[in-house]
Amino acid sequence: MKFLGNVLWMICGGFIEAAAWFIYGLLFCITIIGIPMGKQCFKFASLSFAPFGKEIRYGGHTASFIANILWLIFCGFEMAILNILLGLALCVTIIGIPVRQAVF
Repeated sequence: MKFLGNVLWMICGGFIEAAAWFIYGLLFCITIIGIPMGKQCFKFASLSFAPFGKEIRYGGHTASFIANILWLIFCGFEMAILNILLGLALCVTIIGIPVRQAVF
């Protein structure tokens, strides 16, 4: 079932979202300060490419709070808009509704 969910997700927008995360990861890795955030973007890219069957663990501490603020400033709003647009596009089709709800 995980395989089928991942295939449907890739077809219904997961590839676009993973590509966006990958591009942001490359942009963050341009600077030395941004490399840790770039590595996290690559993790999000792999999660966005095939989300079914994966578990997310949060290891929050002060450094992650600061990184979250920087992420929000530099790419958070663009990724939020991308997710909203993908969600609206998926809700147009019958197949897309359960796929989008299962991921987010």
